[in-house]
Amino acid sequence: MIWLNQVSSVKRGWAVVIIIGFCSIPAVTPRLYASDEIQYFAYLRSLWFDQDLSFDNEYRYFHDRGIATAYGFEETFLELQTETGRRINFATIGPAILWMPFYAIADGTARAMRASGSSVAVDGYSRPYLTAIAFGSAFLGFLAVCLSISAARRLLGRGFVAGLAVWLGTPLLFYMYLAPGMAHACSAFAVALFLTVWLKVREDWSTGGLMGLGATAALMTMVREQDVFFVLGPAVDYIWSFVTVWSAGNRGRASELIRRLMFGTAMAVTCYLPQVAAYLTLNGRIGPSPYVEDKMAWLSPYAASVLLSTEHGLVAWTPLVIAALVGIGVLCVKSLPGTSFRELRRIGLCLFVMFAAQVYISGSVDSWTVAGAFGQRRFVGVTIILVIGLATLIRVTAKHWSSVTTFALLTICIWWNLGLMVQFGAGLMDRQRLELTRNAYNTFVVVPRAFPVLVYRYFFDRTSFYEEPDRYDDSRPSRP
Repeated sequence: MIWLNQVSSVKRGWAVVIIIGFCSIPAVTPRLYASDEIQYFAYLRSLWFDQDLSFDNEYRYFHDRGIATAYGFEETFLELQTETGRRINFATIGPAILWMPFYAIADGTARAMRASGSSVAVDGYSRPYLTAIAFGSAFLGFLAVCLSISAARRLLGRGFVAGLAVWLGTPLLFYMYLAPGMAHACSAFAVALFLTVWLKVREDWSTGGLMGLGATAALMTMVREQDVFFVLGPAVDYIWSFVTVWSAGNRGRASELIRRLMFGTAMAVTCYLPQVAAYLTLNGRIGPSPYVEDKMAWLSPYAASVLLSTEHGLVAWTPLVIAALVGIGVLCVKSLPGTSFRELRRIGLCLFVMFAAQVYISGSVDSWTVAGAFGQRRFVGVTIILVIGLATLIRVTAKHWSSVTTFALLTICIWWNLGLMVQFGAGLMDRQRLELTRNAYNTFVVVPRAFPVLVYRYFFDRTSFYEEPDRYDDSRPSRP
């Protein structure tokens, strides 16, 4: 009977997640406007329609319509050239790969509409195409949440509350619904998929499992280059397994582990070839643009700032991270009933290594403030780590008076994130930095008062939040 109740509880949990995901569909914003979004989109549109990696026409489309008008866009993307004589693109090819199924559906839809007499353009830019990318990112972000919940349940027997809290209480929500043209929802999915495969593969490190891990590692790295640092967690885990086997004197098993690793590495290299081809085509070498490399300071001088600064510091913008990291710490030091402390401690340490690696690489970039972005967006990829950490904290406080405190803090953190999203979108805050007193007042006083009106505007007059909303009207002709 207890087992049946547990099954019923799991079904209810998934039902809630699916219902929230379905009901949130109208919140998706199908538009591109930032230079990063345009660069990611340019890969997809150019490959699909032009079968090349020449982005001049894609850049000019958005520039001529007055959409890509940010300072420096024309000088950077329409005047400068790469070593191979092409237009610069700092983005990676991974998001285009993940968006391609959605884009294919949009292309088929646009062609069918055109054949039936509609005036919709079959050019890769019209409403069906942009909508497909936006909904594709939202769907991938939703899958990231689902994979994260599944991983937490696999380890801890719970994860629904943690998954919903991270979904609503971190910038993932913003990059799923308000800026889906960015790569961050794709990153959350790719990293969640990689870690999910790792948690399964680590049970026996099979050849097929390591090949799958290599393939997902390649995909993850093609989505965002900094996500390659997530490989450090499974690498530490694998070395741990190898040293254990070697110390036990099992040389045959150790040799087999090396052989299997070679297969996994070969698969990773093979699956990464699309990005290699893109690098060679654009930059004439395997690697990102020299402009990207020039921004790197490899001693990570901004590591503390990227966590604590009010200029897009992770903790200041997303205090939910503190609770999740406490949970990871608990995973490393506390034995939980019905689990293997040794295994969970090892997994917890690997998760901590991955999070620390993201702090390191994000703190190594001169543009660590991600000026003008919502939150510390470079950490959206750690979604699954936050869910596991938060699920741990919720579990250890579940049958204790502190559970009330935990859920109260989660609620405050979620509202803080939602409040900042409202302020960011409605122009009620400085987008370059937090002013904690002012933002707190707005979040807990101003936003609740204005919430009904803002919600109405968002769903029924969304362009009222945009600057020059007519730029996004498909019927408006391009500027000469």
